[in-house]
Amino acid sequence: MVLAMPSDGLWGDGSGYLPHHEKNFERWIVDDVPNAVRAALPTERVEYFPKQTFLAGLSMGGFGALRLAAKFPEQFSAVYGLSSITHLNQLPLFVEEPLSQYAQDDPVEESVLEVMIRNRSKLLPIQFDCGTDDVLIEPNRALHQGLLNHQIPHTYTEYPGGHEWPYWQEHLSDALLFFNSAI
Repeated sequence: MVLAMPSDGLWGDGSGYLPHHEKNFERWIVDDVPNAVRAALPTERVEYFPKQTFLAGLSMGGFGALRLAAKFPEQFSAVYGLSSITHLNQLPLFVEEPLSQYAQDDPVEESVLEVMIRNRSKLLPIQFDCGTDDVLIEPNRALHQGLLNHQIPHTYTEYPGGHEWPYWQEHLSDALLFFNSAI
């Protein structure tokens, strides 16, 4: 297994992994990072890439992972989100930049649920979790309910904990085990 952990492009408090400000942070994650990993792999390992490419993230990175995996399902094998932002309107909880700087031409692109509904016929295995004391617990519950309402297969789990590193350190292994089961 190769684990690549890129930042989100270092724009402001975070790019949201969205195209904006004449930079395409979305394509950076979808294209550039996998190409960099592929280039770094020994030649004999390249044949396995990208057949087993997984995407995960936490908080804003969870938003990016869930949204990008739903938008580009042919490029990934499974996706996992931890304590994920589920809609662009939650970004002000974590960034100082005005929300208008992240707005997309297509409002569907601002919602994990809407992107998943749009691409429902092509979705890959989806799993996400959230801490019961997390500021994003209600949005994650709403995403779970929305996926249930649209009969989109997924796994959602809640655990004790908040929007903090100890929670993510404890549950990162859940993402790795999920990816292992998808191989």
